Amino acid sequence: MSAQNAEPSLKPPPKMAGMRTVLQYTGIPPSWLDKRPKLPSRNWLIFLSVTSTILGYGVYDRRECRRIQQEYIEKVQELSEGPLQPLEENRKVTVYGAKWPGDEDHQQALKYFRKYVKPILVAAAVDFDMYSGKYLGDITKRVAEDIRLRRRLEAGIDDDSEHKKLLPTYKPLSERKRAELEGGIVLIGRPTLKEYMAGLKQGWTNGLEKVEPEDVLAREFDEDHHFDEVDDDLPTQPEKPSYSPIFTMTSQAMQQKRTTSADTTGSDVPPPSTIPQLPPILLVPFSNRIGFTQIPLMIWDWFNKRHLVQSGSEAAYRLVLANTRPINVPEQPTTEFVDAETPSEPQGGITPPRQEMGDLDFDLSSEAVIKKSLNKLPAEVEESRRKYYEKLPERLATARALSRGTREPTKDEIANPPPTEVELRAERMKKELAWRRDVVGWNTVKPGAPVTWDERFREAIRIFIDPSEQ
Repeated sequence: MSAQNAEPSLKPPPKMAGMRTVLQYTGIPPSWLDKRPKLPSRNWLIFLSVTSTILGYGVYDRRECRRIQQEYIEKVQELSEGPLQPLEENRKVTVYGAKWPGDEDHQQALKYFRKYVKPILVAAAVDFDMYSGKYLGDITKRVAEDIRLRRRLEAGIDDDSEHKKLLPTYKPLSERKRAELEGGIVLIGRPTLKEYMAGLKQGWTNGLEKVEPEDVLAREFDEDHHFDEVDDDLPTQPEKPSYSPIFTMTSQAMQQKRTTSADTTGSDVPPPSTIPQLPPILLVPFSNRIGFTQIPLMIWDWFNKRHLVQSGSEAAYRLVLANTRPINVPEQPTTEFVDAETPSEPQGGITPPRQEMGDLDFDLSSEAVIKKSLNKLPAEVEESRRKYYEKLPERLATARALSRGTREPTKDEIANPPPTEVELRAERMKKELAWRRDVVGWNTVKPGAPVTWDERFREAIRIFIDPSEQ
């Protein structure tokens, strides 16, 4: 009786239809097919929301980067379709990228150019030469030297070599100048602008004679007494000479050669009162964040690359269209340096307003990114110089004693021979050049230092602008 009542209570499983009927023969557990979707847990919702937002923002930014760059490429692409003669060259510009203060990688400015400016120039068939400053002040030195050589050519002091004139691609100086004016100068970042303008003034102000920093420093070393011998230290017994006769004759010959072989041609040529038209300048904003405190801003910049692409593409577009205007600098700008760390006391308790410098204020906000610790660089150089010269007499005495044989070398000196006097002189030359180079370069680009200006530049320099500005 109970069995009969129990039989109707056993209900057969519900029949599956459609896709579920097919899937039940594939070995998938039926419990999986009966599951209903449900919302994930609270923690999973938070994780998925955050990751999808970050991923979506990054994907959107990169898609916008490609769209913006492609938009400008299409604008200038038709300019590259014109015919060229077999020996005719494309329009060529010169790109300068100075070393960013505090960054060991001196290629950062040119990396920015290659990533954000170069694609537009390539699409427009604009050729370019790139120069990177390996140390602070390197761009200044290069620009000044190029101008000096050009002035010597124009003055007739130098001439192109004969084998260069025989090349089929050779062009006389007038045609090279015309090509440079049709091209332009690209300056990446405010430090590059400061170094370039300093090089311009040096090149158009200094003499035309060739001056080697090593020769100038060597003449200065001849007058100091760091390598002089003290009479009390000289032994009374006969000894071997500190230098062989051959070495003494060679040193005298080198000193005489340094004095007589200096290229003084052109030293009587005065600097020009007016400067001829210079290639127009393209100012490209650039900043390089360095340091632990800049990490949040680095992350923000990583998700906003489209703004860098927009800025670089607009700069390249200005260069391609070649619309220019005269440089905008107020009359008689102040050149007095104001130290950002030790500002002068305002008179009457009122801080005078800062004088606007027009184009010389280009990318002024980027100076706030430069590490403040670099202001100690001159003091650190002076401290390194002091320690070096404190140890120099002892090292020099060791070198002379071993050279003259007044004492035997120790085990450590046999394993690691100390430098000779000649090597010490060369070491001193190398260190002094580096110390002075670093201090001069830092004083040129440090925050608060004004951009070098000469009134002769006012009619000689033009700036690339947007078509709308024209």
